[in-house]
Amino acid sequence: MSSPADLYYSKDHEWARLEGDVVTVGVTDHAQDALGDVVFVELPELDRGLIAHETFGVVESVKAVNDLYSPCEGVVVEVNEALNDTPELINGAPYAQGWILKLKVSGPEALSHLMSASEYDEYLETLG
Repeated sequence: MSSPADLYYSKDHEWARLEGDVVTVGVTDHAQDALGDVVFVELPELDRGLIAHETFGVVESVKAVNDLYSPCEGVVVEVNEALNDTPELINGAPYAQGWILKLKVSGPEALSHLMSASEYDEYLETLG
């Protein structure tokens, strides 16, 4: 499966969608597949400032507990409260209803260090 072309990707398997000065963040299809059935998501506090690669929460599955990392610098302006009751949205729709948080960023340069979809797909191939 190829990754959606309109997103940016981190080596930590988070995706980012820039809309104006807000970045929506979630975990990739590859990540949710590796996790298995998601049973809990720890969401960050609103107005929390994050830097790139900073841990902002955890995702717990039937297999393991994994940290979530911010793909870029920004301030948390919204979290996906639906994940409190239905964390499995991450499995069913990782690029849509399974988003995790939204960050207000300084501009598109906040994502300049992330991979494009084709670069991410090539990265996944190196992982085996």
